[in-house]
Amino acid sequence: MNIRVAGIVAGLAAMLGLVEPPAANAGYCGACSYNCCPVAACEPTACYTACRVERRQCKRTVYDTVCEPQQYTCYRTEYDQVCEDREITSHRTVVEQHERECQYTVSRPVYETAEREERYTVCRPIWETTYRDCSYVVRRPVWETTNRECRRIVCRPVVETVEQECRRTVMRQVVETVNRERCYTVMRPVTTMRTVQQDCGRWTMQQVHHPGPMVPRCVPDGCGGFRMCMVQFPGYTTCRPVYCPNVVTREIPCTTYVPEVVRQNCPVQVCRYVPEVVSQRVPVRVCRMVREEVVEQVPVRTCRMVEETVSHPVPVRTCRMVREECVRRVPYRTCRMVTETRTERVPYCVARQVPCTTTQKVMRCVARQVPVTYTRMVTRLVPRQVAYEECYLVPTTVCSAACGNGCATPGCVTTSGSAAPAVPSVETLHETAKPAPDASPILPKQPEAEPTGEFKPEKKA
Repeated sequence: MNIRVAGIVAGLAAMLGLVEPPAANAGYCGACSYNCCPVAACEPTACYTACRVERRQCKRTVYDTVCEPQQYTCYRTEYDQVCEDREITSHRTVVEQHERECQYTVSRPVYETAEREERYTVCRPIWETTYRDCSYVVRRPVWETTNRECRRIVCRPVVETVEQECRRTVMRQVVETVNRERCYTVMRPVTTMRTVQQDCGRWTMQQVHHPGPMVPRCVPDGCGGFRMCMVQFPGYTTCRPVYCPNVVTREIPCTTYVPEVVRQNCPVQVCRYVPEVVSQRVPVRVCRMVREEVVEQVPVRTCRMVEETVSHPVPVRTCRMVREECVRRVPYRTCRMVTETRTERVPYCVARQVPCTTTQKVMRCVARQVPVTYTRMVTRLVPRQVAYEECYLVPTTVCSAACGNGCATPGCVTTSGSAAPAVPSVETLHETAKPAPDASPILPKQPEAEPTGEFKPEKKA
């Protein structure tokens, strides 16, 4: 049993390529080699279970990448110029004057009046009046009135009414209708054709091949072992959009506004004044003077002077001074500062924006959508079935010659003499147990799904 275990360990070491057979024989004194053991020693002494390698056909699903052209419609925006009236709101600054209350502290002087007594001596005058006789002669006028006859000639007015013809010139209003020419300016639209260049290119899908990455793999060498080497995976193909420019020259209409002077004859009413002579009889009052003699009694005053003596006493005042002591109360003022709070309304200016609306003619662009058809390459996966072989182990019971024919184990294979059972070698088991190479190709990296909205390819400069 120990010999069998040693043989299995030696076989596994040979499979892994860790120990070569000559070196193993020298190192372990021939314990791991079947050549140094007798045939009888290697025969099994009891029934054991061995594995038989069988193959079967299987199928797997492999996906292939196929590119198909697909047409889709996008909308391109084109702009037309339109002139329209637009109300533009601007703001102008309006300054308003307001008042706010400001409190400040001031020191106000408070004056208080008090009195003090002050004694002083004064000289009081005493006036005395005496009369002195001063007689004088005066001449007094005496008036006398007498009547005197006075004759004079006067002119008396006599008023008479007569009719007189009066001619005057008046201005009569005459209204006439005449045609007058009026000029005003209008903006006339003028449409001209302008040559522009437009890029009508399209996008095409170009296939690009990407080589596969280098991956380390364990591959069998010629000595029955494995070694690490770099294996390149198969590449994959992707499609990228390439823009093909196509510059097209075309004529587009361009509308401009040209000022034009328009002359128009308009009927106008003209008012003029015509001189006209008007005759009218007007009553006139005529005054004439009539001479008459008038006699009047005129009073005449005569004056004569009469002398008279007038007695006139003249008062004479004399003054003498008398000393007196007086007491007076002299007021005086004291000042003290009182602090108080005052409120003052201070004017200040506040600026605010007032909107003003004006109408201007503004050119604006009107966008319209033009359908454009593009073709793109869409990749899809096509499944297919690929056949491959799969190896599996089937357990089989092997009986030795010592067991005899009395073994009742079903499926038992009896060995006799030195004939060894048909047990596959370790190398055969290793070769048959290797997995079949993967027949499915490495799938390329799938492009990201495009959004379900409008597709707008980007133009290259």
